[in-house]
Amino acid sequence: MSDRPAIRHVVFFSAKDKADIPRIVEGLGQLADIPHAQFFEVRRNSRSDAHSTEVDVIVYAEFASAEDLAAYKAHPIYENSTATVKPLRELRIAADF
Repeated sequence: MSDRPAIRHVVFFSAKDKADIPRIVEGLGQLADIPHAQFFEVRRNSRSDAHSTEVDVIVYAEFASAEDLAAYKAHPIYENSTATVKPLRELRIAADF
């Protein structure tokens, strides 16, 4: 049996305007206040991979269950974060595993 979380949630964002990256980070940072994640972080891409420069910001979260992830996405803070970030972003790619 593994101690790893049931679901790992990773979302990649790129900014329409690179000057908005701090606002995107701040807007996504609101998500840390949602209580359903076991672990949550927002980070700027370090751009250490020369072959992939599209991603500006990454959200990484861990959830104990699909129900916890669904509750996270249904939370009002999630809606507020989306309203803040969506107009500023170009790309959004999410993966849950």
